[in-house]
Amino acid sequence: MSEMQDYRSSLSDSNSRKFETFSYLPEMGSDGIYKQVKFIVSKGWNPGVEHTEPENAFDHYWYMWKLPMFGETDVDKILAEADACHKAHPTHHVRLVGYDNYKQSQGAAMVVYRGPMN
Repeated sequence: MSEMQDYRSSLSDSNSRKFETFSYLPEMGSDGIYKQVKFIVSKGWNPGVEHTEPENAFDHYWYMWKLPMFGETDVDKILAEADACHKAHPTHHVRLVGYDNYKQSQGAAMVVYRGPMN
């Protein structure tokens, strides 16, 4: 068994903060994000876009960008909404969420834009 790696993360070092599983992997490019959104759609999950100020990412609810896109299957439209949210709130973190109807929870969540870190 390989040794566990400690991902050092602290509130005082904003660049070290992790937001979800993908934060522990190398940064995803646009192709990787596209594939993840395609996966969300393939599972039948409802996509949604959320955003928040970087300083509130850990201890506050994230704001919804419009309503979840119930039944939306066009990956380009979903990514366009995330981009519109980022343009409207360029200093916020923006994440894409896949809501699972049956489990009534998030099936996936990933930060697709990071606001500037202080």
